[in-house]
Amino acid sequence: MVKIAIDAMGGDYAPEAVIEGVEQARDLFEDTVFLLYGKREVINQHLKNRDRIQVINADEVITMEDEPVRAVRRKKNSSIVMAATAVKEGQADAFFSAGNSGAVLAAGLFIVGRIKGIDRPGLVTALPVVRNAKQSNFVMMDIGANADSKPVNLQQYAVLGTYYAERMMKAQSPRVALLNNGTEDDKGNKVHKAAFELLQQTADINFIGNVESRDLLNGVADVVVTDGFTGNAVLKSIEGTARSMLGLVKDAVYNTGVSGKLGGLLLKNGFNQIRSQMDYSQYGGAVLLGLKAPVVKAHGSSKATTIVNTIRQIRQMVATDIVPGVAAYYANQQANQQASVDKSVEND
Repeated sequence: MVKIAIDAMGGDYAPEAVIEGVEQARDLFEDTVFLLYGKREVINQHLKNRDRIQVINADEVITMEDEPVRAVRRKKNSSIVMAATAVKEGQADAFFSAGNSGAVLAAGLFIVGRIKGIDRPGLVTALPVVRNAKQSNFVMMDIGANADSKPVNLQQYAVLGTYYAERMMKAQSPRVALLNNGTEDDKGNKVHKAAFELLQQTADINFIGNVESRDLLNGVADVVVTDGFTGNAVLKSIEGTARSMLGLVKDAVYNTGVSGKLGGLLLKNGFNQIRSQMDYSQYGGAVLLGLKAPVVKAHGSSKATTIVNTIRQIRQMVATDIVPGVAAYYANQQANQQASVDKSVEND
């Protein structure tokens, strides 16, 4: 049985949407147990069926206004801290929340802990590819965990992203690209130039060079690596542009009289398909990759459908052993480095 610890109090529509999504997922996945952390009386008001759902009382809630690190350290009885602790203590296989992003990241780092050999875990998410029949999505990392990154961090994101794309997207030899302000090899600042050289020297990835943000949705790569500041800005730009374009189309339809409205009715299915294709929440949440267990941050505006997709995503991560695979890779890498040092000492 897969056990998932869930912050029932996090998100714009919590706890109703979280509970509704959990109950839908429970009915879909017979091998999954759900540990709901939050205020028991509030959760029980919305819970219809307790089958494979355990409610654990958490007196405190970390709000969006709380300073993340301070809240994680002080609010020990909060739903986020208690859910993360359940993973650390082996009571659950994974943890997710739609609540305070910084608090989820802090709980992941300080409580669940990072895999030895990884300097900075990063957030990875799947994004849609449009007008490309051979590719439906790609992954980007980091999208907000680390505003500043060193070249070695970007190299590790490339390795982590490759693991994720292979196991979650079934990509064969995923194409890895560095997000930059041009496609030429010598583009970018000192960090990007150094990262480019480092990625070229990394044997375990299929590095194809630099890419620009304007080409991302065309399927130019399977894995795109960047620092968290840039990644988060690009993610929100894509989300905002898609929403604005659909709004413009809707306004154009309704502001052109009867003929425009009739045309809109004829194109309704097409518009819905575009909206669905651009909705990256269909792939689940953003994974803080590089930790000792799956920790997933769902969008703050998540409703039941997104909660179900996030649970599906977590189950796949557990089933495909992404975390043990990453841990084994870096353990082997460190062993090889130590062997190389020992050999050098012997030669001297």
